[in-house]
Amino acid sequence: MEYYSSNSAVAAVPVAVVVPDIDISIMGIGSGEMGVIWKQMKAPLIVPLLKVAVVVCLAMSIMLFVERVYMGIVIALVKLLGCRLKPERRYKWEPLNLKEEEDLEMGININSNIYPMVLVQIPMYNEREVYQLSIGAACGLSWPSDKIIVQVLDDSTDPVIKNMVEVECARWGSKGINIKYEIRENRKGYKAGALKEGMKHSYVKQCDYVAIFDADFQPDPDFLSRTIPFLIHNPQIALVQARWKFVNADECMMTRMQEMSLDYHFTVEQEVGSSTYAFFGFNGTAGVWRISALNEAGGWKDRTTVEDMDLAVRATLKGWKFLYLADLKVKNELPSTFKAYRYQQHRWSCGPANLFRKMAIEIIANKKVSAWKKFHVIYSFFLVRKIVAHVVTFTFYCVVLPATVVVPEVEVPKWAAVYIPSTITLLNALSTPRSLHLVVFWILFENVMSMHRTKATFIGLLEVGRVNEWVVTEKLGDPALKNKSDLIKLPRKPAATRIRNIIQRIHLLEIGVGAYLFICGCYDVAFGKNSYFLYLFLQSIAFFVAGFGYVGTFVPS
Repeated sequence: MEYYSSNSAVAAVPVAVVVPDIDISIMGIGSGEMGVIWKQMKAPLIVPLLKVAVVVCLAMSIMLFVERVYMGIVIALVKLLGCRLKPERRYKWEPLNLKEEEDLEMGININSNIYPMVLVQIPMYNEREVYQLSIGAACGLSWPSDKIIVQVLDDSTDPVIKNMVEVECARWGSKGINIKYEIRENRKGYKAGALKEGMKHSYVKQCDYVAIFDADFQPDPDFLSRTIPFLIHNPQIALVQARWKFVNADECMMTRMQEMSLDYHFTVEQEVGSSTYAFFGFNGTAGVWRISALNEAGGWKDRTTVEDMDLAVRATLKGWKFLYLADLKVKNELPSTFKAYRYQQHRWSCGPANLFRKMAIEIIANKKVSAWKKFHVIYSFFLVRKIVAHVVTFTFYCVVLPATVVVPEVEVPKWAAVYIPSTITLLNALSTPRSLHLVVFWILFENVMSMHRTKATFIGLLEVGRVNEWVVTEKLGDPALKNKSDLIKLPRKPAATRIRNIIQRIHLLEIGVGAYLFICGCYDVAFGKNSYFLYLFLQSIAFFVAGFGYVGTFVPS
């Protein structure tokens, strides 16, 4: 998910000031010779390039600003119109049978003929901490036992964990749950490959719908009874997507920051896409697909690391509609280690850019959907949210804006340095009212993460390097379910191990950017007129904190 901003620390009006030629060596940047080279390159090369960079960043900022304001207006209208735009009013919905729904909740035998056959898929990989929670929640769904199949797709490579998952499936099977434990010989295609193989089993042919939950997701018992009726009564709907609810949002500052970003995604981006009948992406979990629509779209493909988004775009191009239920929340876990979060954000940023590269022409050439929907998918969904948002956040606020301190001949308008980022920040922060007091920390953290997202975006667009890297997000389990008695005090580790753990926490890229911002801040203190140093020092501290590994929880390998 991508959210970007600056802060009020750069509120002064940027003006061009005449700064005497400074021997850059006094800033610790280089020798006297380097200072001479800098003077010779500055006017003919550095200044024009920086002016071009500012213009490009201003254009991207305007694109992002317009997109955010548009979505803010739509959400305001949704809130004002209230019940008139509720999913139950926009689409036909009624319980399969109210009396039988109540009997089902009470465990009373009912006539299951009115219920469609549902497949519940749970893909997992070495999920020691959470496998029991997801399997238990899936097996606890309120649905006739002869109309549901729980399919555990275990790609675990750890034989101990694999055995634990198999035993857990057998335990639920002994209770009368129709649960299938499926494994395969390799991990080809990762999650997409596992889901694709799962759909090939003969018993799947009798199923009409498939609900998908990642290993850390815990749906409430009424999940199917609240989603399936939309699919039954509205044959044009292919997907019903639920919202995520984070069980460990208060575990550390990093999880609070993630909650703020993801709340905006679910309360604004997904709601806007659903309410305007435009497009929104499948989140890969906590959703129910019509199997016929899934198959018509071409099934699961592993050509990118965002198989969920790939499927959603292809289904949209076939004319299928999606529905988002903001009131239906499914509990899940946020990554609480910086390492896991960086891997996740790489996948979430690289995958969409790579998918855009692969599907842009196909979307433009499509004849089944309207020009408005194609414009929304290409411009709004992909270009602005998945590419521009990442690039402008890091490039403008962490590279170009600081550079104008050292090259005062280049001006940045006040509206671009202050008003636009402030508006975007406010629109994002309102999605999580309980965290408004943390908005400054959120800004600084998001700017740090924008570096990784920008790098991943270009990897995806250029299809190089780690473009197909898939590292499963590490889960540590719901901290609320862990008793103090479970915490065992470990013996003090050898010095070599402690040193190795410290080295694991160091990230040179963050330290490098932090040093660049700090130098720019020092220059601004000495020679600047815009007070940018307030923002630059704060942002450099954020990069240093991340660079030395003091973000999130730390679990030594």
